[in-house]
Amino acid sequence: MTHAATAKIAIADTKPAAAATDALVVGLVPTRGKKVEVASPGLTAAVRSRLADAFSAVGASGKPGSVTRVPGGGGVKAPVVVGVGLGGPDRQADAESVRRAVGEAVRSLAGTRRIALALPLADDDDLLTVSIAALLAAYDHVDYRHTTRKDRKAPVSSITVLVDSAPSAEQRQAIKDIAAVAAAVNLTRDLVNTPSNALPPATLAETAREVVSGLPVDVTIWDEKGLAELQCGGILAVGQGSAHPPRLTRLSYAPEGATAHLALVGKGITFDTGGISIKPAASMDEMKSDMAGAAAVLGAVAAIAELGLPVRVTGWLPSAENMPSGRAQRPGDVIVIRGGTTVEVLNTDAEGRLILADALVLAAEEKPDLIIDVATLTGAAVVALGHRIAGVMANDDDARALVCASAEAAGEQVWPMPLPEDLRATLDSGTADIANIGDGKGGMLSAGVFLKEFIPAGQSWVHIDIAGPSFNSKAPYGYTPKGATGSAVRTFVQIAAEMAAGPA
Repeated sequence: MTHAATAKIAIADTKPAAAATDALVVGLVPTRGKKVEVASPGLTAAVRSRLADAFSAVGASGKPGSVTRVPGGGGVKAPVVVGVGLGGPDRQADAESVRRAVGEAVRSLAGTRRIALALPLADDDDLLTVSIAALLAAYDHVDYRHTTRKDRKAPVSSITVLVDSAPSAEQRQAIKDIAAVAAAVNLTRDLVNTPSNALPPATLAETAREVVSGLPVDVTIWDEKGLAELQCGGILAVGQGSAHPPRLTRLSYAPEGATAHLALVGKGITFDTGGISIKPAASMDEMKSDMAGAAAVLGAVAAIAELGLPVRVTGWLPSAENMPSGRAQRPGDVIVIRGGTTVEVLNTDAEGRLILADALVLAAEEKPDLIIDVATLTGAAVVALGHRIAGVMANDDDARALVCASAEAAGEQVWPMPLPEDLRATLDSGTADIANIGDGKGGMLSAGVFLKEFIPAGQSWVHIDIAGPSFNSKAPYGYTPKGATGSAVRTFVQIAAEMAAGPA
């Protein structure tokens, strides 16, 4: 399986006007009049004034994320100058607004090989904000195009971020690190965008092995026989209706000296028909993305190992294909999760929580400091929070706060949600210990309440529902492409870094 190459990125103290590049990107800020100002400290006042006149003449507004092109010349070596609106003049743009603005500019330059970014950078945080946005925007997934591939403009392949003084060794390393994170996000996007016929559970498991080869990560894969020995009844039940048997993959990164242990569990349903409780046909093709949680865990573990963060991380990828057949589980079946809890399956389309339950029990047996599961789990999450915000539930307020703060720092939108105790009664079963669905009210929350049943007392745990932000069905925006987004990878890397650093 091939993966899209992440653009190359570098930093340099070259003067923007002299940069040898195919396009120069500068910032635009609206004024109180009809003109815009050029925000590019490396340009002389005369060049900024000339460019401001040129941008104003073609109607540039400077509004956040707006993109305007003008010809180079007049003291600028680049043949094209692209102005991207940063907003203002009265407001300071927040980091995410800047990321999205840079993303708009870089996406607009598809078909251009080399670009240079000459934007206002107050500190190293700004440098990384601009860099990650540019790298994530320079993405396209064309592996399965043949006759139409030539019609698509290739994303930018070379990015230079211009700074006002010679880059330090620390800055160069930070750029290298941020490129590793971007590569992990783009890997995750590639996996989620891959058609399900090319990525059954066994292939996903072997792809995980390939991705971490050469990294200090140990890989264990259990097939259906191994899963039976582990007594993972949830994974086996969900996968039994498919001609492609299920898998469970464990990724272990345990650097010497690490004291904290983070466990990541990702839902890996490589295709979800709903099983016997079959889904409507509309948009079912997007159910190839139902393994976005597992892909995010894989991408995050690879990035954390590549970065050499001094924290132990164990990734769990339970994977199955949920299909209707003569062998599929039925509504009313009772299955046994690892550890002995019995579950009455009232709806076979509530399958993700069944495979997660087995993996959560296994993760908890190792007694990590924190378990986080991530899953495209419920349509109710999209109803509640829309397509861009993930819901975060936890049995530990401090752990939930860590996840939310890390997501904000990384530039991913999440929102804390409760786990109401009264919803547990809606999961009562007349036959088994628990049912896999509630009464249809608060579906995102009741799914979290279900998963909580498999977390032992005293074990810190967080559940993230990425059903909304994991896949963008609409037009691209900012640095986010149409299709898979790579949701949660940046957050996980940030959490690992926080845990490696220890208490503040």
